[in-house]
Amino acid sequence: MSISRRTSRTVRYVGVASAAAALALGVAGTASACQIGDFSISGQAQCDQANSQGLITVHDTDGTRPVTLTVKDDSGKQINQKEIDDRSSDLTITVPWSAGEHLQVLVTVPGHFTDSPINGGVTLPNTACAAPTKDSPTPTPSDSSSAPATPTSAPPSTSAPSPAESSAAAVADTNSPAPSPSGNLAETGGSSATPVIAGVAAALVVAGGGTVFFLRRRTPAARH
Repeated sequence: MSISRRTSRTVRYVGVASAAAALALGVAGTASACQIGDFSISGQAQCDQANSQGLITVHDTDGTRPVTLTVKDDSGKQINQKEIDDRSSDLTITVPWSAGEHLQVLVTVPGHFTDSPINGGVTLPNTACAAPTKDSPTPTPSDSSSAPATPTSAPPSTSAPSPAESSAAAVADTNSPAPSPSGNLAETGGSSATPVIAGVAAALVVAGGGTVFFLRRRTPAARH
């Protein structure tokens, strides 16, 4: 009976020691898995033109959350602070853009470390970061340019008539009656002297006929 009791006590002591060792190793492993060395700044700060701010990206290889990022300038003045709960490996935080300024990035993981700086920090590029400007408004046209132009009258045509037009005009001229001496276009050649001429002609015809008759009567008498 005494041996069995001693054996059981020994087993108990060994079990308790093993459990304590396992717990210690677990805590040590957890502590070693989350450290400031797990965080690094990815490249240089980027310009967020939409907000005219700088964008700092911190890469985390551990994933313990929550994580608090704090950004300070070299004088120790806090610029911005952000608490992050998501499991993303890339953590971002924005800062006011000041070209060429050097900033410190601090990380806090509750239960592990507080405000531990990421070695080296980050320096903003020495360039401007401004939001894109809108298109400039269309200038208002001046009164002189907006006034309608005064139409200019077209010069009279000086082109010579075509041969077809000349021929048509000539035909029209030949078909039109010639003007009468009295200036009346309705007259057809008659005048006030026509009756006189007709009377003289009739008298000459009568006189000529009488002369022929007289000569014919006289010729037979002369033969006898």
